[in-house]
Amino acid sequence: MPDDHRRLLIVEDDDAFAKALRRSFERRGYEVAVCDRSDMLERVLAGFTPGYAVVDLKLAGCSGLESVRLLNQRCNSLKIVVLTGFASIATAVEAIKLGACHYLAKPSNADDIEAAFERSEGDSSVALSPRQSSIKTLEWEHIHEALVNSGFNISETARRLGMHRRTLARKLAKRRVN
Repeated sequence: MPDDHRRLLIVEDDDAFAKALRRSFERRGYEVAVCDRSDMLERVLAGFTPGYAVVDLKLAGCSGLESVRLLNQRCNSLKIVVLTGFASIATAVEAIKLGACHYLAKPSNADDIEAAFERSEGDSSVALSPRQSSIKTLEWEHIHEALVNSGFNISETARRLGMHRRTLARKLAKRRVN
């Protein structure tokens, strides 16, 4: 049986992206399992014990944060990297609180992910940006936080933000949610 430290679980609902990641990591010597939904994790983990996991933040119909929570509960030494097409401070903080060691914005490749696994410790020497966040960035982060809090339900998010559902849909279309 292969060493758990070279075993990777990919939780991703985009088949093409999952397949490409799988091939990249298999070429690097990892044994890889793929799961496309949080509710299938227990079944996959029954026969596969990973040392690493890559979790997409937005899975079909649910949040990848639930997968992070379940994976961390199952094995708190597991190194988990969260990938997202729409990064926000709110989800980054929650991912780390739930047990992820790193949070990467898409597009990310196997090199980026493997480097994130190696950089699982914090770095206090990271330079602070002198630039303040723009109004658009703050608005997007507020929208994204409401999306996360409503379980990615567009109608509920619009209600919580006090805006029409179509207005929210237009805003989301400008910043594609993956």
